[in-house]
Amino acid sequence: MKLVKTEDAVGQVLCHDITQIIKGVTKDAVFRKGHIVTEADIPVLLSVGKEHLYIWEHDETMMHENDAAQVLYELCRGAHMHGSEVKEGKIELIADADGVLKIDRAKLQAINCLGQMMIASRHGDFPVKKGDRLAGTRIIPLVIEKEKMEQAKKAGGESPIFEIRPYLYHTAGVVTTGSEVYKKRIPDTFTPVIEQKLAEYGVRMTEHVLCDDDPAQITGAIEGMLKKGVELVLCTGGMSVDPDDRTPFAIKNTGARIVSYGAPVLPGAMFLLAYHEEKTPILGLPGCVMYARRTIFDLVLPRIVTGERLTDADLAVLGEGGLCLSCPTCTFPNCGFGKGV
Repeated sequence: MKLVKTEDAVGQVLCHDITQIIKGVTKDAVFRKGHIVTEADIPVLLSVGKEHLYIWEHDETMMHENDAAQVLYELCRGAHMHGSEVKEGKIELIADADGVLKIDRAKLQAINCLGQMMIASRHGDFPVKKGDRLAGTRIIPLVIEKEKMEQAKKAGGESPIFEIRPYLYHTAGVVTTGSEVYKKRIPDTFTPVIEQKLAEYGVRMTEHVLCDDDPAQITGAIEGMLKKGVELVLCTGGMSVDPDDRTPFAIKNTGARIVSYGAPVLPGAMFLLAYHEEKTPILGLPGCVMYARRTIFDLVLPRIVTGERLTDADLAVLGEGGLCLSCPTCTFPNCGFGKGV
């Protein structure tokens, strides 16, 4: 591209969008890339502070910002998302379905470390809805060496940086434990909370059993639900170290593999995750899930419902960002809770 005085640009081709910003009114391009400048355009260009312009000079070794943004977009785009129209050298990715956003963080960082280009996204491992903005791509200069974009392609590899995993599970069984509820000394206020949170992701509670603090009874209830084919089992209560809290022992007695008993998240430290026959997730939910607005359950449930197999390492990284600040006005997930990575 070549720099010229605006008054001398008549008949020349703009090589970038010209943006007009009027506070509280507009921020948009008044002229697009490829526009041929006319005499009538000169006052408009001067009014937006453009006393000089870049006009296009063809160079086989260079790539324009719009074309470079397209390269970055193609590296980013996975299933269930589409790109916006390129505007001011930027393309945004938009969700086409509800699900959980997954990000190849190593690739994202590698490309952003190349310099002269950027990909900015929302946090991964959190739910998104159809129509949500996921990320934006652009280069920093108006033109960039094609070789630089080849480096980006190499860093991006064959698989996309972003992926939306749709929700796969639709049925759940809930085992509500506790002698106080089982013997009707108090009403069951835990199960309605679970039903509501499940419904956010299209999951129905198809099985429900009340159990005393008897590990054999709890184990039998879980096994009965597994035989009926529920896709997810949730056990509420009985997760502390009190002598009457035997739910972890009962879950282990089903033969399930315990991934972790405990998680570096508050509220939710006494959370348990297990898998029965490496297939069906079994979750032990501590009492905080019943009364706290947001807990470990909100961080893991959407991921589990997509069929993702969580590991102890997945839980361990939640420590940074794992402290809910119990804000008077909850803005989750638009806050730092669960976003240490």
